[in-house]
Amino acid sequence: MIMKILRVITSMNPENGGPCQGIRNSIPALQQIGIYNEVLSFDSPDASFLGKDSFVINAIGPAKGPYAYCPALHEWLLNNFSRFDAVIIHGLWQYNSFGTFAAWKKYKRNNNTAPQLFIMPHGMLDPYFQKAKERKVKAIRNWIFWKLFESKVVNNATGVLFTCQEELLLARQPFTPYTPLRELNIGYGIPKPPDFTDGMRLDFQKKCPEVNGKPYLLFLSRIHHKKGVDILINAYLQLKNEYNLPALVIAGPVDTTYGEEMKKLASGSLDIFFPGMLTGNAKWGAFYGCEGFILPSHQENFGIAVVEAMASNKPVIISEQVNIWREIKDGNAGIIIQDTEEGVVSGLKKWAAFDNEEKVAKGKNAYTTFTKYFSVEQAAVNIKNTFQNIANGK
Repeated sequence: MIMKILRVITSMNPENGGPCQGIRNSIPALQQIGIYNEVLSFDSPDASFLGKDSFVINAIGPAKGPYAYCPALHEWLLNNFSRFDAVIIHGLWQYNSFGTFAAWKKYKRNNNTAPQLFIMPHGMLDPYFQKAKERKVKAIRNWIFWKLFESKVVNNATGVLFTCQEELLLARQPFTPYTPLRELNIGYGIPKPPDFTDGMRLDFQKKCPEVNGKPYLLFLSRIHHKKGVDILINAYLQLKNEYNLPALVIAGPVDTTYGEEMKKLASGSLDIFFPGMLTGNAKWGAFYGCEGFILPSHQENFGIAVVEAMASNKPVIISEQVNIWREIKDGNAGIIIQDTEEGVVSGLKKWAAFDNEEKVAKGKNAYTTFTKYFSVEQAAVNIKNTFQNIANGK
C-alpha cells in the first residue's frame, strides 16, 4: 500500500527558498521509494511559479495579512484528510500551523481516526529569534502566539520533525510549556549536484571576471547581518596582508542598504569580489572552483549552501550557530568557529596554515559527510521509516 503525505505551507514561491526548496528536493526522492506527496499552499491558483513541478500543488489562496489567514483551509482539509496517511505542517507562526491543527482535531473527533500530524519548524524554534536585539517586537509576538496557538500544535501533534540534532536540542530552550509527544530527528537532504562541466566555470567567470583564475574562498547566501558578512569582511581585511589568504567571493543579492554597506566595507581590499546572486551553472561553477566555503552565520537552521559545497567536495568553515556543525565536526569536514570577528580570524588563520593536501583531504571528508547525513535519498528513507514505525506502534 502506497504511503500518502500532504505538506501544508503558506507559499511555494521559489523566491522564498528554505522550506519550499526543501519540499522540492524531498518529494522526487520520496517518489523513488514509493511515497506519494501533495502540497497544499496558500498561493493564488494563477501564481506564475505554479504548474512547473512534477507533483500536485493545491493552491487555495491568496492568503490575507501577515498571519497568512486562508479561509479555504478548513473545508479543504476536512474534505481531503481521508486521502492521506500523514500531514506535515511546514513552519510556525502563521495560519497554516494552527489552522491545520484545528481542522485535524475536528476531523479526528468526528471520525475517530485521522492521519498522523507532524510539525516541521524549520528552525523557527531557535532561541536566536527570541534573543536577537533587532527582533524584540517579533519575540513578544511569538510569546503571545505560543501561549494562544503554537504550544497546542507542537505539544499535541503526532511529532515534531527536525533537520538535525542541534535543531532538536535548541528547540527545547525558548518556550514553555514545551512537551512534544515525539522529537524526531529525520535529517534533511539535497540532491547530488550536477557533474562539473567547463560551461559552469565559464558561466561563473562571466559573473565574476575579477577572480581570473585566482584561488578563492566562497560565501554564498543572503547578504544580511544574520549571516555574519560584516565580521567576515573585517576579519579578512585584518589578516589579508599578513597571511597568505585566497581571494574572497561574497555571492548574494547586493541591492539592499546592508549590501551596499558591505561593499563599502570591503573596498579596502582588491581581493574581495561581489558577483551578485548566482544561480544554475554559475552557482555550481563557483562551488566547484573554490578552495573552500565559509559561512560565519549568527543563526542557520540547516544551511543548504553549506551542504551544496560539501557535495561539491569542498571543505567548509562555519560557525557553531550553523546547526549542522556537529555532523561536520564529527566528519572532519572543515573548521568550526565562533560567530565573532575573533572566531573568523581564528578560522582563517587555520585555513592559511593548511597545505593543499590537507584541503583536498578535508574536501573528501566533506563529501563523505554529505552522503552519510545530508543526501536527499537518505532523508527520504528516514521519513519513510519514521512514519511507518509510528503507524506500527513503535
